[in-house]
Amino acid sequence: MHHLTSPAQVTVSYDQCGSGPALVLVHGSFSDHKTNWALIKPLLEQQFTVYAIARRGRGESDATQGHSVTDEGQDVAALIESIHEPVFLLGHSYGAQVTLAAASAVPERVRKLVLYEPPWPHIILQEQIARFEELARAEDWEVFTTEFLQDIIAVQVEELETLQGTEHWNEIVFNAETSLSDLWALSKYTFNPADFRELRIPVMLQIGTESPRDLYVTDALAAVLPDVRIEALPGQAHEGMNTAPKMYAEAVARFFLGSCGL
Repeated sequence: MHHLTSPAQVTVSYDQCGSGPALVLVHGSFSDHKTNWALIKPLLEQQFTVYAIARRGRGESDATQGHSVTDEGQDVAALIESIHEPVFLLGHSYGAQVTLAAASAVPERVRKLVLYEPPWPHIILQEQIARFEELARAEDWEVFTTEFLQDIIAVQVEELETLQGTEHWNEIVFNAETSLSDLWALSKYTFNPADFRELRIPVMLQIGTESPRDLYVTDALAAVLPDVRIEALPGQAHEGMNTAPKMYAEAVARFFLGSCGL
């Protein structure tokens, strides 16, 4: 892994692979720089130099307590500024909120931006945080993960049972402990779509056709961003990069490069 030190003196690690224009990937919760992108990185690195950041507590990045969405946005901004050219930028879920904060910090360094279902902070209630802390103290990470998927992002029982039967389930549960910090940071984040009204870079907001749309800030951002489009991912929910990797990689390449030959 590669390393850099952010302005807050946090060690940030990232993977680099592929060739072509720079593309920075920012993973969501219950995942890391590897698991979030495992199925699409081999496709993307055919056309991009891919920088997959490991957010705090993942990979070889410092684990910190009490950090904010903005703090993690500054970590991503530090990576962007270390790259010798303006970048394409993609973030998923909680990582999409972090990505938006990073793009706002260094907009002149971002060519285009993709945000896949950034969540509203208010979807996490304080009593739910208390429940997750109780499960964390008991180290019951499997129940922690299951309740998050069911109660916070409304994964249907059938989908959850399918996910639990895959090889990815153990990896998702493994990342539950570091994801508690994500839930705290998101729940305390003051998100105002109007704050991004002056972000003039081209933005694609992705949302699955099967996702509960009111959980995500997609439509609120679409109402204020000056250069924006929404792309609905047909038949997908919150994990299109894993459930339909070729379709997802083609959608990203089409927006960034105007091509889909993956």
